[in-house]
Amino acid sequence: MQFIDTHAHLYDKAFDEDREEVIKRYREEGGAELICVSFDMDSIPKAIDLAEKYDFIYASVGVHPHDAADVPENYLQVLADYAQHPKVVAMGEMGLDYYRDLSPRAVQQKVFVEQLNLAKDIKKPFIIHDRDAHGDLLGILRREGIGEAGGVMHCFSGSWEMARECMNMGLYISLAGPVTFKNARQAKEVAVKIALDSLLLETDCPYLAPEPKRGKRNEPGYVKYVAQCVAELKGMAPEDLTAATSVNAKKLFNLK
Repeated sequence: MQFIDTHAHLYDKAFDEDREEVIKRYREEGGAELICVSFDMDSIPKAIDLAEKYDFIYASVGVHPHDAADVPENYLQVLADYAQHPKVVAMGEMGLDYYRDLSPRAVQQKVFVEQLNLAKDIKKPFIIHDRDAHGDLLGILRREGIGEAGGVMHCFSGSWEMARECMNMGLYISLAGPVTFKNARQAKEVAVKIALDSLLLETDCPYLAPEPKRGKRNEPGYVKYVAQCVAELKGMAPEDLTAATSVNAKKLFNLK
């Protein structure tokens, strides 16, 4: 079984003591390419450094809604400059987070829209973070459009009805560790019903470790547990599921 973790934070301090071993395990478990996703201005060069070090790792550049209030005045130009790097394949993660509200909601919306439009202008796919902000986020996507490069709803936490609308817009849906949790009714319904050509897999490591690793540090190789769970829900072989989702990832992120 070969797979692609489309959302990992490998530069996180949780990996400082054994990062190379974690990456080695990912490859040994069947990991192919990997997207190292940044979330603020400090994490961007760290993600790019890892992408430069490993030929199968790629980076994204963006500002998480938690950090929206702290962006420098010239942040869009900085993001645009970073996005020219040959290993940068996406913009993000960006979006809205009304669960923790670490930045004012109006500021989150402004910075999300600005990054979304930058991604469309430079024709890069975008990676969206959405937590407890489904209505406002969908409203922005309806109003602004997604552009020709498209994007992905990462670690999707919405309903099947929301997933269907996102798919109809042309967005991919990415499922992570929570789909493996016993009480994850919505995520499991989405996994069952989602079209295979709209599906991606991820870990969001070091967060949200799947069963049977729940409560521990997550790592990229654990995407196999997400794949096994989703394959079981869809009634198909894990190898077939990961083959299809890998094709989707390569298409969205234009991986060579």
